[in-house]
Amino acid sequence: MGEIKSGEKTRVLVVGATGYLGKRIVRAFLAEGHETYVLQRPETGLDIEKVQLLLSFKKLGARLVEASFSDHQSLVSAVKLVDVVVSNMSGVHFRSHNILVQLKLVEAIKEAGNVKRFLPSEFGMDPPRMRHALPPGRETFDQKMEVRQATEAAGIPYTYVVGACFAAYFAGNLSQMETLLPPKKEVNIYGDGNVKVVFADEDDIAKYTSKTLNDPRTLNKTVYVRPPDNVLTHIELVQIWEKLTGNELEKTNISAKDFLSNIEHMEIPQQAGIGHFYHIFYEGCLTDHQVGEDEEASSLYPDVKYKRMDDYLRMFL
Repeated sequence: MGEIKSGEKTRVLVVGATGYLGKRIVRAFLAEGHETYVLQRPETGLDIEKVQLLLSFKKLGARLVEASFSDHQSLVSAVKLVDVVVSNMSGVHFRSHNILVQLKLVEAIKEAGNVKRFLPSEFGMDPPRMRHALPPGRETFDQKMEVRQATEAAGIPYTYVVGACFAAYFAGNLSQMETLLPPKKEVNIYGDGNVKVVFADEDDIAKYTSKTLNDPRTLNKTVYVRPPDNVLTHIELVQIWEKLTGNELEKTNISAKDFLSNIEHMEIPQQAGIGHFYHIFYEGCLTDHQVGEDEEASSLYPDVKYKRMDDYLRMFL
């Protein structure tokens, strides 16, 4: 498993390309000039929107590769075509939850023997720091750790990209649950609202991921997406929106006890969501540890002009 020289365009296979972040990653890879292959699974042929998305990738220059997780040799053949494999399998409970399917991908990469780097599906909270997480949401972190351990045990070079809240799910709604739009009159504030949180535009996360593929500085390391201007408290995020609209919202502070009070009576997806919000907004799990410049995406790649949250929120005006 030799090294990729920095600056070289990379042959990369994207798994989970039709997903929420996956489609952005494909476009970012193509824009960066990487020779981009997209895994096309048999079941995709039954979903018209995914078929059309795959065809749009093809029109942009991506190459579609047919393979199935139920056919090991097809996966081996697919990964033999490339230098890097990037996975975007869903790990959230309110959509599909397929983290452990990646173990089959690890086995295929191990057998193929040619892949120079693997980026498993991460892009959120850093799993080794979440061993204390509340169930059932902890399942996501436990499973991601299982994939990491299998990757490293197989001697597969890796990069883990972690560390930010997706703006569409956490910023546009001012981090309110059960909506993706900004509130008009009232807003709930978690705790005192002064815990630092990291927000990032999903397209920027995709761009940073694209930059890591052939960067020797990120080989066998964790890369944190922590754009400094987007490290904000909950109160600061709300104040940005208030400044943009000229309208002050009525604020209600929710204590940690009240926030968790009904969790046991909720459905599993809601329990997982509540747990994740708790760790982010009450414990500060995204910002309670130092990150060096050599492991933070916006420092590594200053050429990526990331979107600040004041610019992001303007689309909702």
